[in-house]
Amino acid sequence: MRATIKDYQEVEQAAMNFVKSVAEGNSKYAKALFREDAVLFGVLNGELEHGSIEQFYKNVDSVGADKNFKARVDVVDVEETLAVVRVLEEGWGGSIDFTDYLLLLKLNGEWKCVAKAYNQNSDTVKR
Repeated sequence: MRATIKDYQEVEQAAMNFVKSVAEGNSKYAKALFREDAVLFGVLNGELEHGSIEQFYKNVDSVGADKNFKARVDVVDVEETLAVVRVLEEGWGGSIDFTDYLLLLKLNGEWKCVAKAYNQNSDTVKR
C-alpha cells in the first residue's frame, strides 16, 4: 500500500523534533523522537562517532543554539511502518554542516527514530 500525503506529513512533523533540538540547543525535543535504544553513526572531524543516541543528546546540549543555524527536512520514503528522512543542516554550532539520515519505525501508532547516521561536510571539518 502506498503511503499517503498525511503519512509523509506525520513523518516530517516527527523529524522536526530533531531540528528543533539542534536549533535550540536542547535535547528534550529529540528525546521525544528517538527510542532509548537508538544508535548513532557518523564521522565527526575525521573520527568515527558511534554508539548510543545519548552521545547526540550530549552534543546538542553542550554546543547550544546558534541564530544562524538552518535546516531542511526531506522525507525520502515512507513504507507503512518504515520511513527514511534526510536532514540538511547548515551552521550547527555556528560552523558545521551535516547531512543526517534518520531511520524511523511506526511503533504503536507513533513514528520513532531507531538510527541516525550522518556526514559532516568536508568544508567544515576541523583539521
